Amino acid sequence: MEAGVDSGGRTVSVMVVESSGGRLILAPMPHNLDERRATAPATCDHVLCPAVTDHMSLPMPSSIHAETLLIEGPDALAFAHAQFSSNIQSLAVGAWQFGAWLSAQGRVRVLFHLARLDEQRLLLLLRGGDAATLGESLRRYVFRSRLTLQASPWHVPVTAAALPLHEVRIDSDGIVFGCGTHGLRLAADGEGDAAWRRLQLQMGWPWLPAAALDALLPPALSLHRLQAVAIDKGCYPGQEIVARLHWRGGHKRHLCTVQLLRNAAAGETLRREGNDVGVLLDVIGDNEDIAALAVLNDDVTTSPAENATLQLDDDLALCVRHRWEN
Repeated sequence: MEAGVDSGGRTVSVMVVESSGGRLILAPMPHNLDERRATAPATCDHVLCPAVTDHMSLPMPSSIHAETLLIEGPDALAFAHAQFSSNIQSLAVGAWQFGAWLSAQGRVRVLFHLARLDEQRLLLLLRGGDAATLGESLRRYVFRSRLTLQASPWHVPVTAAALPLHEVRIDSDGIVFGCGTHGLRLAADGEGDAAWRRLQLQMGWPWLPAAALDALLPPALSLHRLQAVAIDKGCYPGQEIVARLHWRGGHKRHLCTVQLLRNAAAGETLRREGNDVGVLLDVIGDNEDIAALAVLNDDVTTSPAENATLQLDDDLALCVRHRWEN
């Protein structure tokens, strides 16, 4: 055990796991709409929400621990290409792409940004989950591949100036992921912030709470839209399911940006008349509104009977602001 500092500045214990592949740190990871009424995009299947009043504020965390994993060695690229769902062989040095590690059943075990730092180094920035667990799970498939898996020194996320989408820059202070409207810098130390989480929620970039890990299929998270799954790159875990869903369709859940009418927690199952109709992912709120990403059944987001709001069990109501298609 070693001493560490959590997002509130408190001293906490951090477990360090030593392995043949390197040093993995298992650290705790915490998990807007600018108007109360706004005109919905023309492409969405939804209507306007009424003004939101008298709901509990959901404060933004002041800092978030970034879970990152380095894969490095002569076989790093080939190993990642065989395990992950995106086309890593086509990724240029100095660029990043969305990617996922799927189960054999096609469910998303982990979602991440994957950056190619040089010819033999890849960096994964996890969007949910922890690097220690992922590193130990991947190590089972290394066999004789010449590579190591270890936590990177970059673990403090900071909102940075805008940088072109999918660009990666490394400097003396850390590494910056270009996100189009903003940059996301990962530093080795210092104080982070969470402003980037709000921006990425509005872009429909999902963050997976523990309850959503290894539970959702790629279409539910709009991973084709994010180019996080490849159909034609060859075999990888879950590839057959991905291809079947792509060519035959039939998946009836989609990622949605929603406005909540009261406080709720990320990972909460959404029910209507006792039936499971979705799950909350990222939830961000302030004194004016509570915005979230949620995976919802299509039949509850397109029904004209819902009119302004979707009423759920447990006195929870939400308004669908945008449904993200593949």
